[in-house]
Amino acid sequence: MRCRIFWPPSKQKIIIVVHRVDNKIQYNSSMNGGGMRPGIILLREGTDTSQGKAQLISNINACQVVSDAVRTTLGPRGMDKLVADGRRVTISNDGATIMKLLEIEHPAAKTLVDISMSQDAEVGDGTTSVVLLAVEVLKQMKPFVEEGVHPQIIIRHIRKASSLAVQKVRELAVSFDINTPEGEEMLLKTASTALNSKLIASHQDLFAPMIVDAVLSLSQEVDGLDDLRGMIAIKKIPGGDVRQSFLVKGVAFKKTFSYAGFEQMTKNFTNPKVLLLNVELELKNEKENAEVRIEDPEQYQSIVDAEWQVIYDKLDACVNCGANIVLSKLPVGDLATQYFADRGLFCAGRVEDGDLKRVAKATGATIQTSTNGIFEGVLGTCANFEEKQVGDERFNLFTGCPNSLTATMILRGGSEQFIAESERSIHDSLMVVKRSLKSKAVVAGGGAIEMEVAKYLKEHALTIEGKGQLVVNAFARALEIVPRQLCDNAGFDSNDILSSLRRKHTQDENGTWYGVDIEN
Repeated sequence: MRCRIFWPPSKQKIIIVVHRVDNKIQYNSSMNGGGMRPGIILLREGTDTSQGKAQLISNINACQVVSDAVRTTLGPRGMDKLVADGRRVTISNDGATIMKLLEIEHPAAKTLVDISMSQDAEVGDGTTSVVLLAVEVLKQMKPFVEEGVHPQIIIRHIRKASSLAVQKVRELAVSFDINTPEGEEMLLKTASTALNSKLIASHQDLFAPMIVDAVLSLSQEVDGLDDLRGMIAIKKIPGGDVRQSFLVKGVAFKKTFSYAGFEQMTKNFTNPKVLLLNVELELKNEKENAEVRIEDPEQYQSIVDAEWQVIYDKLDACVNCGANIVLSKLPVGDLATQYFADRGLFCAGRVEDGDLKRVAKATGATIQTSTNGIFEGVLGTCANFEEKQVGDERFNLFTGCPNSLTATMILRGGSEQFIAESERSIHDSLMVVKRSLKSKAVVAGGGAIEMEVAKYLKEHALTIEGKGQLVVNAFARALEIVPRQLCDNAGFDSNDILSSLRRKHTQDENGTWYGVDIEN
């Protein structure tokens, strides 16, 4: 405890005492011999104020433990993880899914979850790679922390090295034109590569063309790719063979809840007019607490007739506008169902918001919030509409839409876990193809680009004086974790293969794209 005594001109004595009690910092002061003022508590009781070298190393160790949980899922020979939380079981090798299910509590290790989720949202794939790279950089910097190198020196050269690495990747990227056969082939390769490490890797020949076709249907619009999740729907139907999965170039959604009279409806249309509503087409009685004063029993009948007239006016408006198909986000009652069936129309209520928006996008219809003033300009159209049996479910399919800006993938599979993992795999591949379309450039995988960038950084490090040279070199070694882990997961000797790769990238002029070949 230290005390400092000040003697102001007025000869008043001020004593300020600073001391620590149970990790709480308190300031006590006394003036003119008066009583002690209450201590000012700056931190909550139980607050951990650990800091310095020991805490930095502890954070790095915690991150290394987390990376060990997803390390073995990397690459085509990566293994799936089974995660049980007491309520449900998830089988996956998707890094973001596993990180999210781990429910990590350590504050520093939680940043790895954020990194993985950010990668999943922005790029879709590579969620395991970013975790491994981040942790390997920390691991390589750990000796510098232990030796007392200032953190600002370390981070400054890490930022410099990462900037150089990104610049080198852009220089090495190979551009392609999507309007040529070679460009389409490149998109198929990127889709297949994203599926390589997934559960449905053996069905690449089926899913890769479906994925490319689905994404290309969006690319005609400027901002179509930005709303990929909203415009490409993935519907899961348990049962059947995975090879029975198919792509609908349009909109498909599961048959909604229906009332009596539904089976009498027309289930197949050619060039129909589509009306989309956000209106409830159901007979609504007055509220129980409503009060109506009448003087004659016949007046009550007029009130009942008025209620019926309201719903009939709505139904007449839908029929008179020329629509063949009526879809509503709100319920369509039994009266409306029978009414439309008698007049040869198809209707569906309680359609999900996402499905309704996709129908609007594909058919060109405009969602109406009222049945008043409906005219032909708000109606949409498509080449064909049909209700089709898929497995145990019935689906409504809109195909041949004039605005081919949406697609639906119907997934089949034997179990719920298999279909859920298939959906995650297809989402990753969709996002990768979307990124390829935006950048129109690719680099080689299999650890080739990491080895080439590592070689470049090691050469650049020789031009740096001082501790920065060691930091950049360590960053270059951290990039080699990707090919190293690919080898370990495939059961190869990573030291031998990495030595061969270093020699190939350094001595061979054409060795830029050499990576780990797990097949041979």
